[in-house]
Amino acid sequence: MTPKTRARPRPTRVLVAKPGLDGHDRGAKVVAAALRDAGMEVIYTGLHQTPEMIATAAVQEDVDVIGLSILSGAHMTLFPRVKQLLSEAGREDILVIGGGIIPADDADQLQAKGIARLFGPGTPTTEIIDYIRTWAAKRGE
Repeated sequence: MTPKTRARPRPTRVLVAKPGLDGHDRGAKVVAAALRDAGMEVIYTGLHQTPEMIATAAVQEDVDVIGLSILSGAHMTLFPRVKQLLSEAGREDILVIGGGIIPADDADQLQAKGIARLFGPGTPTTEIIDYIRTWAAKRGE
């Protein structure tokens, strides 16, 4: 008789995406590297992604979290569109967070539309990691 082995849960899978025409991705790459260093599986989609491309990749890659990074000011259009497409795909379970330059009034509206948390410039990566880990722990991952 062989001893029972416990299946190790898979790491949290995070898709980091740059929606729209924003051409600045240093912050997204820093966050992606920090999440990877924290033991998460990270998929970085690169620049100039449409909401459709982001939602499709998230579903195909079976991610737990999408991190959207934007500096262009199009967050009020692009972030809710990603949420809508995930909903249409039956994947409301994917946590969507965002970062970039987002005014407080816009942040409140985005959170009302289902964007779980927004992180502004200068946010320590440990804060993002802790937020995702806490969310995953509540889900039982």
